[in-house]
Amino acid sequence: MPEITPLGWFHTAMGIVALVSGAFALIKYREIGFESRSGQIYLASTLVTAATALAIYQHGFFGPAHGLAVMTLAALGVGTLAATTTLFGKLSRYVRAFSYTATLLFHAIPAVTDGLMRLPVGNPVLTSIEDPILKMCYLALLIAFLVGVSLQLRWIYRQRA
Repeated sequence: MPEITPLGWFHTAMGIVALVSGAFALIKYREIGFESRSGQIYLASTLVTAATALAIYQHGFFGPAHGLAVMTLAALGVGTLAATTTLFGKLSRYVRAFSYTATLLFHAIPAVTDGLMRLPVGNPVLTSIEDPILKMCYLALLIAFLVGVSLQLRWIYRQRA
């Protein structure tokens, strides 16, 4: 793995802030939104993390991490539209919840990848992006997201009833 640049360290720090505040918001409030301080911190740090990801070119080309950054920015945009307009009508809260929670998945994928390929320092768990363990981690993240967002949408539905 290449050395981490100062921008990379800032990006990583903001990503950690995003993951922690997003997890806190979901655990405490069951959804991420502008109404809570943790939601505000999550959304702001997610925006900064995705924007800085687009400026990191350690491998010299647009890669999968850049694609996740674009997807994160798109999900933030859709979620914010749902939160601030009536574009989605009665589905707005569901769209917002799904979009903002999806950004958490988009954060987790590179966090797991970088973590397993960099740590422990000097003897990382994985040495290849093609390692089957990494693919199993991605599958576990996807399953956790699908279960979590399903529970979240069900909770929102019950709040309306």
